[in-house]
Amino acid sequence: MGYGNVSERRRGQPDLGVSVVILALGDAACAAPDAQAADGEWSRARLWLPLVRRVKQPFAGCWALPGGGVRADESLERAAYRALESTTRLHPRYLEQLHAFSGPDRSHGGLPMVTIAHWALVGRAETHDFASDGTVRWFAEDALDSLELAFDHRRIIDHALRRLRTRIEVPSLVARLVGPTFTLRQLHDVVEAVSGQGIDLANFRRKMLASGQLEDTGRKRREGRQRPAAVYRYVAAADPWPYAWEGERLDALDPASRGTGAGEDGVADSADDALSALMPSR
Repeated sequence: MGYGNVSERRRGQPDLGVSVVILALGDAACAAPDAQAADGEWSRARLWLPLVRRVKQPFAGCWALPGGGVRADESLERAAYRALESTTRLHPRYLEQLHAFSGPDRSHGGLPMVTIAHWALVGRAETHDFASDGTVRWFAEDALDSLELAFDHRRIIDHALRRLRTRIEVPSLVARLVGPTFTLRQLHDVVEAVSGQGIDLANFRRKMLASGQLEDTGRKRREGRQRPAAVYRYVAAADPWPYAWEGERLDALDPASRGTGAGEDGVADSADDALSALMPSR
């Protein structure tokens, strides 16, 4: 049934849409020239995400998460994949529903919409080398403060980052960023990028080797001009939720998403407990 005017439409049933937060690990060596990092700093690894420049009001010219509407003949997940394919060419192997965002004020003068946000982690091979096509650009997570993001998309991104920081101790999740095998420096870079803190590499190496979570593959990997480094993988028993990324409901398997100490939207305000297993004291 139609509505007589926009005012009536805004008091009616909201539209349904999807937005997607894609996070990848990157640094100066792999970021495209037009990708943007904070203050021109490229030295340490950091988290990157693709944003799309809006071409219509509201927020014309501003950066936004990939997203779009949901058709009657498709699932939420398919709508999220379609939005990614049409803007970024990315197709992660798995998308997880993050949270539903709603409210009469979030459309900023547009028609009301409930957005089902999704998130995923991708490896460098899936990022197309952080390439931009003019309307899509990769940004470092710590460069977002200099941007005017559309709608409440900064809130959605912050929610995804909090979710990641409360789960960085899960090996199957770490493998999405660094791969199934890795050097200790690569693992260090992941934890440093996710936490947003500098971590002493020597202390990190000692703690991880003493943790019992890693096994040496017997192979070596050259990193820059350094001598070849040992390649490790997580032992199977180190992952408390080894199939967490294969199902439809990671929340049902992961107690980190429940319990006390949660902040806005039910996500823990501090990642200290989750990171303590990987971050050595300094």
